[in-house]
Amino acid sequence: MTARIAFQGEPGAYGHQACIEARPDFEPLPCATFEEAIEAVRKGDAELGMIGVENSTYGRVADVHQLLPDSGLHIVDEAFVRVHINALGVPGSKLSDLKRVRSMSILLGQAREFIRDNGLETLNWSDNAAAAREVATLNNPAEGALASEIAAKIYGLDILARHVEDHDRNTTRFLIMAREPDLKRRGKFGMMTSFVFRVRNIPAALYKAMGGFATNGVNMTKLESYMVGGHFTATQFYAEIEGHPDDRNVQLAFEELDYFTDHLKLLGVYPTAARRHEKVRD
Repeated sequence: MTARIAFQGEPGAYGHQACIEARPDFEPLPCATFEEAIEAVRKGDAELGMIGVENSTYGRVADVHQLLPDSGLHIVDEAFVRVHINALGVPGSKLSDLKRVRSMSILLGQAREFIRDNGLETLNWSDNAAAAREVATLNNPAEGALASEIAAKIYGLDILARHVEDHDRNTTRFLIMAREPDLKRRGKFGMMTSFVFRVRNIPAALYKAMGGFATNGVNMTKLESYMVGGHFTATQFYAEIEGHPDDRNVQLAFEELDYFTDHLKLLGVYPTAARRHEKVRD
C-alpha cells in the first residue's frame, strides 16, 4: 500500500503541488482544513502532513502556528514551493470576459496588481482548487479563479493569464510533519530546530532569554509571538534556529533559555532545505 501525505485543500491546491514535488512517492490525501490534515496523520490515515506556514509575499498563514504545538506531531522536513498564480476560466473564454475571480484571501493578496489592473471583483473562497472546481461548475465566462496549473488540468479550465502574482519570487514554505521525530539526521545544508516557549514574568525576560543565542553564536531565523488562551498577558513565542539540539552551542543557548522560561517545547529538528541557499528560480 502506498504511503500517504495529507494536505489542506482539494486536488490541485498548492499543498497538492508541494506533496508532488517534495514527496513524489507518496499518495497525496486532500483534507478540508489544516486541522483535518493534522488529524489524518495523528490517526494513521496518512504517514506525513504537508502544512503551509508562510508565504514570501503575504506572510504568515493565519492560525497555523497555534495548531502546531498541540498537534502531537513533529516537524521532520521543510519544503519551498514556487507559487505561480494563474487566472483560470471556462474553456473558450478570454481574459476580457472575466468580471470576477475567486480564491483564498491569501492568494488574492498575492495578485493585487493583476486584480486591480483588470478591474476584477473578488470572492474569498475556502480553497484555491475548490474555486477552480466552482468555476467549472458555473460554466460562465465572466467567472474565474486564481489557482495552479494543476487545478486547470484537473477541472478542465483554460489558463487565461499565467503567472499573475505580484512578485516574481512568490514562494510558500511548508512544514512536513510526522508522528515520530527523527533526531539522528544531519542535513547537507545544516539543520533547523523549531520550538515554542513562554517567558517568565520578570523584567527583561525575553531580552535575557534571547541573549543566550547571541553569545553562543546560534542564528535565530524566526521569532514570532501570538496570544494563547485568550489572555493578553499570555504570550507564546514560536522560534526557529539554525543548528541541532546536540550541538554544544545550541545546548548552551537552550540552557539559558530554559532559565528564563516557564514553558519550552521542541517541535521539530529537520534538515535545512537546499532552497534556502539558492536564488528562487521560476
